[in-house]
Parts: sequence; structure tokens; C-alpha cells
Amino acid sequence: CVNVGCVPKKLLVIASQFREAFQNAAGFGWTVGETHIDWAELIDNKDQEIKRLNAIYAGILERAGVDHFEGHATIIDEHTVQVDDQLFSTEYILIATGGWPVLPDIPGIEYAETSNEALSFSELDRRIVIVGGGYIGCEFAGIFNGLGVETTQIVRNEQILMGFDHDIQQTLAEEMLAKGIDLRRSTNVVRIDKIDDELQIELTDGTVLLADRIMFAIGREPLTAGLGLENVGVELNEQGAIVVDDYSQTSVPNIYAVGDVTDRVNLTPVALAEGMALAGTLFKGTPTAPDYSNIPTAIFSQPNVATVGLSEEAARAEYRDVDIYRAKFRPMIHTLSGNEERTMMKIIVARDSQKVVGLHVVGLDAPEIVQGMAVAIKAGATKADFDATVGIHP
Repeated sequence: CVNVGCVPKKLLVIASQFREAFQNAAGFGWTVGETHIDWAELIDNKDQEIKRLNAIYAGILERAGVDHFEGHATIIDEHTVQVDDQLFSTEYILIATGGWPVLPDIPGIEYAETSNEALSFSELDRRIVIVGGGYIGCEFAGIFNGLGVETTQIVRNEQILMGFDHDIQQTLAEEMLAKGIDLRRSTNVVRIDKIDDELQIELTDGTVLLADRIMFAIGREPLTAGLGLENVGVELNEQGAIVVDDYSQTSVPNIYAVGDVTDRVNLTPVALAEGMALAGTLFKGTPTAPDYSNIPTAIFSQPNVATVGLSEEAARAEYRDVDIYRAKFRPMIHTLSGNEERTMMKIIVARDSQKVVGLHVVGLDAPEIVQGMAVAIKAGATKADFDATVGIHP
């Protein structure tokens, strides 16, 4: 998250939003002169912030009395871990190695890059193709489009953000197209060729695209290879993730795993919650299973998306009857900016209990809005509770 994930990604998202902000300012009487992005300076500043955060984490470990070793770790037996040429004896082992981007096996894949590299490209090219319709693909499409790069996004499905509420999918796709992203759905890349200094990218629909870079964001896989798990018989599933029970225990009783390496809910705050629960289980005498219900999440696309609870599709499958409340409107800033971007807000209510079981927002500040709403939904708020709450104006 800190090094090649959400933190540097969010910094690039913020950087990419200034171009539109400069344009919006004109409607409020501001005259903004010629602007340009210094990509090298942005990346250098981002790298300095990552170094600062690493130092903070190192300080937290040191103050907590943690012995910290850098090197490749291998599990030798149930109670022994080797780090380079050192052996450590231990009562418990916790595996929290995360995940890593995957690439497809297609001709020319050696010319492709992933989100890891995209966070530190040597230069900002004129044209980029991004493959993948998940949150990482949508976020990076917004980043590069916002920075002025000619951006094409390739999605193999009919819609982006599979598994999210259909109103989120449709609204975000409409807004991304309106912002100039060339969104190509129901197609995929079959081969990549490099001709002189440009990439020639062939799609399943027969289209050939020309670009300077191609970035794949088609998924991540658990980082389990090379850890010595086979030495002790830690069970993996078909996707290579570590199989754990409700308390994060693996098939080997004293070995535990949390985070993306277990492929449960792959979000940084969830990994933190799993770690806290495990600390309670092992060392506080309070066996604790992580609670995966009503986890809020955000997509830092442009515009932002945030959601908590069930999608409309999932709610209709779980409850006999549901009520849907949905609104689309132009945010106040855009009444003067001239920008046509619209916000979508939606709540889903189980009719019998009147509990709010899903809430979805596409628009400005969606993550900050939904974080507060998530508390209410976690507490079991009803539609009447929402209605009884006096709104802030404007």
C-alpha cells in the first residue's frame, strides 16, 4: 500500500485533478495562465513522501521493540524461519506478504507494464493503453487522462467494475467517456508488437491500436511462491492463496496468514483489521474473527466512487423485497464551472425491516461521504433514521 499501492496512487490521482480544477476555476472568475505538468518533479516528490512514510513505520517498529530484519524469508520447519543466512526460532509464524500484479500469456507481453511500474514511469508519454476494468484500471485511466495523456481503456466485459452496483458501473462509464477516455468494452488484447518506437496492439475485435505504453491491470495474485510453504504443508487454494479459517489460522496450527495473501477481502484496512483480530486471538485471550460485513470501499477514479453494503443485485437476491432511492444531480461547483459532471447517490432498503443495506455514491468527495455513512449502516440505521436526520445546507 505505502510503496507501490494506494498511497502513491492517491498522490498521482490528486496531481491529475488539477488540470480540470484549473478549467473549473474560470467560471468563478479566475484567470489561470499556461499550465504544464513536470512529471519528473511529481515522481520525485512522491518518492520523497514514500521515504518519509517508510521512516515513520520503521520508527513505530523500533519504539514497539520489534526486531526488524530485511531479507528473503523461508520457512524451514513449523518453528524455524531462515532470513538469508540467519535462523530464527519462533512459537508462531505470521505470513503477510500481500499480492502482486499478474500479466497474461500473450505474444509481446514483454512490452507491457503494470501498476508497479506506472507509479514511476521515466516519462509521461503521449498515448497509453490500459487493460482492465477493475478499480486499478479505472483509477489509472483517470490519472493519465487527467495528466493529458491520450488514454484508451480495454475492458473484456460489457461493463467496468464487475461486482459493483449497476448504477455505479453505468454512471462512472458515462463520466469517464465524457472526460475523454476511449473506453473499449467487450474486447481484449491478443498480441503486442513493437515497431520502431511505438507499440502496435491487436484486439480480439480485430482493431489495432498504436500507443507508447501499455499497462495491464487485470488482477493480482497472492505472493506465496518461494516462502517454503511446501516444507511444512501449508494448504493453498487453486489461485495460490493461503487457506485460513475464521481466525486466520492455516492448515499448520501455529502458522497464520492475513491480508491479500489469503485472498479474502483485498483491502489495506481489512488486512489491518485481520491483524488486530489475530493479536486478540493469540495474545489477549479473546479469540476474534474478523467481521467482513458492511466494509466500505472507495475507488479513486474520476469522479470518485464509494460504496458500503450490498449492491442492488445482491440485495434483491438476499431479501424478498427492496426499495431503491436514487438521485442524480449537478454538484454546486459545476453550476458555475460549466463542467457537466453529475453526482449519483443511491440507497437500498430492505422493505420488511426498513434497514439500509446498501449505499453507493459516484461524485465529488464520495469516499469522505461514505465513510460517515458506513458508521450508520454498520450500526443498523433504518430509512426512518436517515429521514429524521437534518441535512446540512448548502
